[in-house]
Amino acid sequence: MKLISIGFGSTVCAERILAVIAPESAPIKRLIQEARERGMLIDASFGRKTKSVLLMDTDHVILASVSPEILSARMEEKPEPEEQGE
Repeated sequence: MKLISIGFGSTVCAERILAVIAPESAPIKRLIQEARERGMLIDASFGRKTKSVLLMDTDHVILASVSPEILSARMEEKPEPEEQGE
């Protein structure tokens, strides 16, 4: 399981992310509001400006203050090999 940092000590499972989207468009704003009403919104922006919206396969919508470009780059990184016991 690969975890991706979404800022402020929060991480999400990379395998569960369906899409990383910028939050400016009206349809995405509606999607955020609908998720809030259903209790499926997780605000991980900690009061900062929301720069990314993560759509998860669990139907959760996660708000992050890290840009979609940075999150994409973090998802592309190969996991570091585990250290072997000495």
